[in-house]
Amino acid sequence: MSVKDEPDFRKVVSRETAFHGRIWDVLRDTFELSPGSEQLTREYIDHPGAVAVVVLDEEHNVLLLRQYRHPVRASQWEIPAGLLDIEGEDFHIAAARELAEEADLVASDWKVLLDVNNSAGSSAEAVRIYLARGISAVPEAERHQRTAEEAEITLRWVPLTEAVTAALSGDLHSFSAISGVLAAAAVQRQGFEQLRPADAPWPEHPSCFPASAVSGDSGSQKTS
Repeated sequence: MSVKDEPDFRKVVSRETAFHGRIWDVLRDTFELSPGSEQLTREYIDHPGAVAVVVLDEEHNVLLLRQYRHPVRASQWEIPAGLLDIEGEDFHIAAARELAEEADLVASDWKVLLDVNNSAGSSAEAVRIYLARGISAVPEAERHQRTAEEAEITLRWVPLTEAVTAALSGDLHSFSAISGVLAAAAVQRQGFEQLRPADAPWPEHPSCFPASAVSGDSGSQKTS
């Protein structure tokens, strides 16, 4: 039997919005593990998902950006990333947009590196991490005007081996940066073979769930 996560849509008896937030909500689901079993209630973040990008240049340097993150009270070295908050936008197009907005770069070669869940016990967040190569700069007149925390972003190209050391020594804490850097180092040793194309299916993203899994199975109730 292969080691592979599988979709598993249990019966949702009821669903309500426990908290409305500016960016995401907190849902309260009541569900059954098996038909007729004790009903369980769990609260979790209803997250739109996100994309992130490991950017490698021709010398196998990786692009890291430093940004303040208020919930953890830290300025962290991360990889370009952003929310999937534009309805209907293709995942790889969103990744290219985030790369241009946060790093003033475009890439000609895109592959899927990883699909991960940030915190499956408390959030619906699904993150697709891309590998981008063939880098060039966005013309200065077309560059995005960064605001708020993004206005403080600083960029640094770091040898991939150095980034791996930083991840394993505890100097990096961003889950997408650590996951992406370690994965990039692994596929580099394999010559970047066997990576999925940029438009590979992503059934684990909530937008790809069947309707019953999003709104609750037939007979369920949704309140707010």
